[in-house]
Amino acid sequence: MKIAFFDFDGTITTQDSLPDFIQFAVGKPKYYWGLCLLSPMLLAYVLKLLPNHLAKEKMLEYFFKGWSGNTFQAIADDYASKQIGRIVRQKALEKLHWHQAQGHEVVIVSASMTNWLKGWCADKNIALISTQLEIKDGKLTGKFATKNCHGKEKVNRIKAQYRLQDYSYIYAYGDSSGDKEMLALANEAFYKPFL
Repeated sequence: MKIAFFDFDGTITTQDSLPDFIQFAVGKPKYYWGLCLLSPMLLAYVLKLLPNHLAKEKMLEYFFKGWSGNTFQAIADDYASKQIGRIVRQKALEKLHWHQAQGHEVVIVSASMTNWLKGWCADKNIALISTQLEIKDGKLTGKFATKNCHGKEKVNRIKAQYRLQDYSYIYAYGDSSGDKEMLALANEAFYKPFL
């Protein structure tokens, strides 16, 4: 058995799906106004004074805290069916299909939210490991229900779901420092392969 792990944002897509999804969900005017209000936090993130997971949580909390989980999921499903295809790299899609044609297991391992990735992955018959949002009393809290699936956490989540010793060969595809631990797992690793 062989398996291929793919990062999503920047590897399969031409841009980060988080800001793209937020714009889709709330509209560009609200998105850019939110960026203005969040600019001190975003600056702290750029200056590496705030870790990735906290910056992402603060963005999601600002835009979506208190939203109905069902409403959010309906918009996420809409985004998956209408928008994700517009930002997917054709070469990446061809490589996903190639692995499937070879009979390999294919898994997306992403720090993005399960909500807007699961519909796209299900449509492509691809497994998914990703970050999940917390819902309490039917509403989003803006916090994560899981650890942010980034860096070492990608490897932790992979090992929690797959017995890697059962696979004769492992492929991995990534595009950032958040993928380096996952790339290190592979027999064959590809960094920024679809640019």
